[in-house]
Amino acid sequence: MQPTQTYKPHRPPEGEPTIRHVVPWHVTSVSAKANLCLHVTFVDGTTGEVDLRNFLNSPKIAGTIFEPLRDEEAFSKVGVVMGAIQWANGANGANLAPDVMYDAIKSQGRWVVE
Repeated sequence: MQPTQTYKPHRPPEGEPTIRHVVPWHVTSVSAKANLCLHVTFVDGTTGEVDLRNFLNSPKIAGTIFEPLRDEEAFSKVGVVMGAIQWANGANGANLAPDVMYDAIKSQGRWVVE
């Protein structure tokens, strides 16, 4: 009979390696402000405002996952999920493209979503 070997993972004794984000548009924090605006911070320290007033007041979002966000209480329930801004208002959750948001904020200090 062959001796039984115990599996040992090839992992350094200090534990799991630190995860480092390699994309600057990874969102680290978000907070809801008055008038359907957000304040966001990215992993590289860039901060700015996202203005969703025009977008959320547009008739084109009627019946979409974004429509409930017209309500300030629902809008305030915003968070960060895997580096992106997201609201928990449905099975899929409404979210915004962090790369587009980052580019606008980096160049202009704010992103006005139309």
